[in-house]
Amino acid sequence: MKILVAITGATGALYAQRLLDNLDPGKHELHVVLSNYAQQVISVELPGGLKLPAGVPVHNLKSMNAPFASGSNPPDVMVVIPCTMGTMGRIAHGYSEDVLLRAADVTLKEKKKLILVPRETPFSLIHIKNMELLILAGAIIMPANPSFYSGAGSVVQVVDTVVARVLDHMGIANKLAPRWAEELE
Repeated sequence: MKILVAITGATGALYAQRLLDNLDPGKHELHVVLSNYAQQVISVELPGGLKLPAGVPVHNLKSMNAPFASGSNPPDVMVVIPCTMGTMGRIAHGYSEDVLLRAADVTLKEKKKLILVPRETPFSLIHIKNMELLILAGAIIMPANPSFYSGAGSVVQVVDTVVARVLDHMGIANKLAPRWAEELE
């Protein structure tokens, strides 16, 4: 599977890191692209910096030469994690000024899986309308709303409840967070 992980400047860089930690570049073709502001947020939220799996390319935001910038070579799955509302709005309206936005456009038009993980709160009506447009276009909107029934004992375990759901929607098996148990009779 060809996977593109896009990281924007929304708070929540740990979500992106944990997703990358749980993707195997030996099993999948993995690519990364960062928005202009993503590095600043990463430097504040991940003191050791973003740790990429070995051999995973990071594509220049302004280069349209990336392999996923054309409908002839779309990613199978693109995840924007975390996703700013500005990025979401630009994707919703087809504004493709850089390779991150173009890849999202390509992913939607080629009917591939686009997963957006917004971190903003509260939502405005504009945000909701942009989400509606994206859902109608085939995107999956998955706000970074962790679950707490797992009894998570650390921030990473809480983050992993969201990352597990992202991996589920990507079609990648994982055991990051416990599943809701069946009731005993």
